[in-house]
Amino acid sequence: MTRWLPSFARLATVTLLVVLSIFVALRVAAPYLISTGLVRSGIEDALSKWAGYRAEIAGKPVIEFWPTPRIILSKISVRQKDDRAKLLGTVESLSAEFSVIDAIRGRASFHEFHLLRPNLLLTRESSGVIDWTNEGLLAKAIANAREEGGKEVLDKKLDAAIGAITVEDGTVNVADVASGRTFRFEGVTADVSWRKLSSPITAVLIARTSGQDLKLDFSSRSPLLIFGGKSAEMTASLTSGLLTARFQGVANISHLFDLSGNMALSIPDMPALLTWVDRSLPGIATLRTFSLETDVASVPNGFRFDNVNMSMNGSNARGAMDVAFPPGKRAKLGGTLAFDQMNFRSLFDAFILRLAAGEADGPPDGGLLQKLDLDLRLSAKQALVEPFTLSDVGASIIVSSNEAKFDIGDSQFEGGELSAHLEAMRGDFDGGGRLQLSIRGADFAGLIERLQLQGPLPLATGSLDMSVKTLMPLWKAGASDVTGRIAFRARSGSLPGFDAEAVREEAARADFFPLNSVSHRAFAFDNFDITADLADGAATIHGARIEGPQQTLILSGVIPYRSNGLALSGTIEATDPTVSPSLPPLPFFVGGAWPEPVISPAPVTQQGSTK
Repeated sequence: MTRWLPSFARLATVTLLVVLSIFVALRVAAPYLISTGLVRSGIEDALSKWAGYRAEIAGKPVIEFWPTPRIILSKISVRQKDDRAKLLGTVESLSAEFSVIDAIRGRASFHEFHLLRPNLLLTRESSGVIDWTNEGLLAKAIANAREEGGKEVLDKKLDAAIGAITVEDGTVNVADVASGRTFRFEGVTADVSWRKLSSPITAVLIARTSGQDLKLDFSSRSPLLIFGGKSAEMTASLTSGLLTARFQGVANISHLFDLSGNMALSIPDMPALLTWVDRSLPGIATLRTFSLETDVASVPNGFRFDNVNMSMNGSNARGAMDVAFPPGKRAKLGGTLAFDQMNFRSLFDAFILRLAAGEADGPPDGGLLQKLDLDLRLSAKQALVEPFTLSDVGASIIVSSNEAKFDIGDSQFEGGELSAHLEAMRGDFDGGGRLQLSIRGADFAGLIERLQLQGPLPLATGSLDMSVKTLMPLWKAGASDVTGRIAFRARSGSLPGFDAEAVREEAARADFFPLNSVSHRAFAFDNFDITADLADGAATIHGARIEGPQQTLILSGVIPYRSNGLALSGTIEATDPTVSPSLPPLPFFVGGAWPEPVISPAPVTQQGSTK
């Protein structure tokens, strides 16, 4: 080594000096050897060949040679080649690196492009493909790219070098032929890494549209197949303050039914998102957050979603769903979801959103929601129906063109069972609806105590049946807009705040008195049976009967629940008719407001009838 190392060092040093001398000489001589017009026309031709349109450069070119050879061009416009010469885009400034050797030899080759304030006018055809090229190098490469063995293949004669592309403060207008709308993106900043046409691509794009900042990350090993509307592997994510979406798998940007992979969607503020896209739906305020992560695969005329993880307002669910778009028929979403904990308010609001989709300044045809049928099966270990809690719930939602039904088929409620059926009337679902509710063997005593309800309410294990309807749209109806019937039955309980003996004693002394002033004990009963008709914001009671061991309370009249008022007539009589002489009937009227009614004993004639 000591013999040949000095010779090698001298050779390496001489070679390095020669290379540096040539490099410096080229840099010094380049301004005199390279024609500015040649470089300018070269990049002008290059742009025209790449895009397939006519590129024109109005500004004076500037060439820099340190630290790398770079040409800077300004006032660039791209137009169609036909007689119309339609303007397709402008670029305030474009710079690109070029090869000094190629320029000296009379050829211009460029790479590492930087575009300052470009303004592009693109068209998204009805097929879904963006018309961004016209018989140029890129268009030819996209048209001739093919898939072999799961990889993108391109003929070498079409494979051109690109390098890196950066965009600063750009504007993009995309005219969508299918919808007739134009989407404008401002403040576009992009960083694209694409070594050559047959190489993988990675791109990061930041833009602002409708006052919202968006960030798009995109990568693909087969970009030409993707841009050509063919199926290929890709990864894309969209991030903003209102929406986060991600997809990884095989996709087709022109034919969405060709899709397979994993996707995720997160919406932290649903009302804000709808406001941003200029949509408004009634009841949306309670449905604030939504997220979805699932495996998705295309099936004939639709998609299949497996391993679904969904969350609405913090309620998480797992399951499987599918959506179908049969030709000439309504789209249909079906599936099964199992919740650990579910808030029925959010679910009901989503149900109402579907029914009310045609309102609130929506499109004349009702929009996408109004064209979607639902057939969902739901289950939950625990479900909140404010202020009540259900457990082991099985429910379903069915919505089609002429019916809308929401059912709780089975659930545990306060130690008993609860089932419910909500149905919207036909006629665009704005003709009202019907609700049926059935509760069996529930502990109403514990429920009343936990809710801290005031007034003489039955403390017992009982059953409740309710059947009501309204002619108002469900999303507008209030308590005073419903009609129907409600019935409650119970055995062996008590009615707090009603002391029958104290009422009898006070009735003998006073013409009227507050019930709570004399009732410090509960009225024990063996049977409680009450039925009321609901209409015009009032409940009409017909012969409610509360039977105790010794005395029975009978009530009838009207309860205007809109004003918490009372207008009832009642009688306290002996349960056993044989002891009526010792416990004569005591008729009375009940007025005032709930939960503090006032009792007024009714005068009785000698024949025993009430005046």
